[in-house]
Amino acid sequence: MPTASPIQAVIFDFGNVLCAFDNRRIAAALAPVCGRTPQELAGLIAGSELPRAYESGTITSGAFLAGISELCGCAFEEGFFLRAFTEIFTPIAGTWQLVRELEARVRLGLLSNTNPWHFEHGIRSTAIFPLFETVTLSFEVGALKPDRRIFEDALAKLSLPPEACAFVDDIPAFVEGARSLGMHGIPFTDPEALRAALRALGVEV
Repeated sequence: MPTASPIQAVIFDFGNVLCAFDNRRIAAALAPVCGRTPQELAGLIAGSELPRAYESGTITSGAFLAGISELCGCAFEEGFFLRAFTEIFTPIAGTWQLVRELEARVRLGLLSNTNPWHFEHGIRSTAIFPLFETVTLSFEVGALKPDRRIFEDALAKLSLPPEACAFVDDIPAFVEGARSLGMHGIPFTDPEALRAALRALGVEV
């Protein structure tokens, strides 16, 4: 619905804005089957280029699994790995409530640095996912925040100018990336602070 505020759309990041996530759970689940400690595995994975390549769409899910298996020295079965890799998200209830309130007031977009498995098994399956009119995913765009191309994709899907959109993210560099295009960047700390920031922009919540 139209709004009296100059803000016509609010675009949300997913991780640590809509759902908290803990990548340590991945290493903790994988470690018992490959003879390494969770700390060793977490360091190996975080220090490799595989997560970034997967999120930027330059490798497939199969290639990602093969790369992680080689890196960890263990041939992980796909179903087992998929569960370990995707069961890391916890809803942030206050943000979910805010999204439900906003849906009747402004247009909603989702913009995330993510990969196919996290999208299919962690993002698309959330109860509030259908409330988002547009979805921009790094692996589909081929660019990661704060690359301007990912923000331009979100704006193009909404058919709105940057100044008509607010972008919410927990990472300051990504907020600045949105601001550099003329969007209203809001750094996320908690749902109540976000609510106050939106009110300051004239959005009724």
